[in-house]
Amino acid sequence: MTNRITVDRDGHVLLIGFDRADKRNAADLQLLQELSLAYGELERDTELRVGFVYAHGDHFTGGLDLADVAPRIGADGLDITPEGGIDPWQVSGQRLTKPVVIAVQGTCLTLGIELILASDIAVAADSTRFGQIEVARGILPFGGATIRFPRAVGWGNAMRWILTGDLFDATEAHRIGLVQEVVPHGQQYERGLELAHKVAAQAPLAVQAALANARTAVRDGDAAAEAGLQSELVRLASSEDAAIGMNAFVTRTPAEFVGR
Repeated sequence: MTNRITVDRDGHVLLIGFDRADKRNAADLQLLQELSLAYGELERDTELRVGFVYAHGDHFTGGLDLADVAPRIGADGLDITPEGGIDPWQVSGQRLTKPVVIAVQGTCLTLGIELILASDIAVAADSTRFGQIEVARGILPFGGATIRFPRAVGWGNAMRWILTGDLFDATEAHRIGLVQEVVPHGQQYERGLELAHKVAAQAPLAVQAALANARTAVRDGDAAAEAGLQSELVRLASSEDAAIGMNAFVTRTPAEFVGR
């Protein structure tokens, strides 16, 4: 059986590629499960610091392959996470503790937008056309858009696209803050990977702590995040990476962090 997801390593970055280009990378159950397993690998491997999600071909994803997926929706919904996997949309089960950079192009529908919202930095090619079109198919977004889209771009901006199912372009995605950068088509992979390596070059314990505290603020409120700041500072200040960072500052040399 042909894999739907490619998984490669580039230093401390795990490259995760949608690879069903002949179907515009539409997600059938196999693709969803393979993607979940890739996220599980990213989480478990201590040598991996950042995930970089991209797509082979001209399009990021046409959304769900409903012919394959719809019959699999049971009484409890849709289970896409096999043993050893992590839900890439982060709406169930174990949480990913490492950052993810994502690069998109061409068609980016439904679960593609939700994967952007579940990631941490997004780069879009200027060719990208986005659509949260579930209401036009008689269902609702179930990968986190109803939760994260309003928070990320504001209520009105989110509802404008969720409730109409209209398509919008990369300029609009950047205007509302869905993506952080727009680049010429064909450059999204290189720019996304560049950013992933930039994150991976920082102290990994500090990156993960900063990410966790920001998520705590979003999920549990400012007070919960504030309560953890000083203890995390003490923990990180005693790490080997903190000593490496201080030495790099004093000697004006690049830091080579070890994750301890």
